[in-house]
Amino acid sequence: MVKVNHQPTQTLIVHDVVKIELENLLRERVTPSGALPLYWGNGILFGFTPLPVSSKKILDDYLEGKVHWMEVHYTHKKDYEQILSLSDEQYAGAVKVRVVDVSKRVLFKEFLDWLKIYDQKQ
Repeated sequence: MVKVNHQPTQTLIVHDVVKIELENLLRERVTPSGALPLYWGNGILFGFTPLPVSSKKILDDYLEGKVHWMEVHYTHKKDYEQILSLSDEQYAGAVKVRVVDVSKRVLFKEFLDWLKIYDQKQ
């Protein structure tokens, strides 16, 4: 029989946080391969860039339950929408960006609680 262990993240280390306008947040998620998703919870829309597990230190942190995000870009958005559109002259029509509701996921909920406090101090 296989033993299954669940070891959730214990620590989230965020290295940079930037508040930006909605249009810029959408624009930075567009890549030549398509649009990367955004995340929404607790009235905040955000995207993040994880730090790649490319060194022994980062790998050790990961195995100890520590996750690093290089940067988080966010804006306030009261209501959740599954799809947001970006219309721009450089695109041949509107680009659609998928939005994932993470409001019930523990890691993201705790991060968003922290971000709201951080945002108020700025």
